[in-house]
Amino acid sequence: MKLYRFLSEDDTSAFCHKVTQALNNGWHLQGDPTYAFDSARGVMRCGQAVVKEVAGTYHPDLKLGEQ
Repeated sequence: MKLYRFLSEDDTSAFCHKVTQALNNGWHLQGDPTYAFDSARGVMRCGQAVVKEVAGTYHPDLKLGEQ
């Protein structure tokens, strides 16, 4: 089955670490990163979609970050 996750975080090194960890756990980048300004907090936010092929059958209770 193919899994999809959307990673997001403030525009800091924490975002880069989150994406790097996903890549090192077998996830692959899907599309371009996105950036948006969070006016309520006054910060830029980043997002990146990642995908991964794994064995098994999808179920909504699946913990995607643990795959």
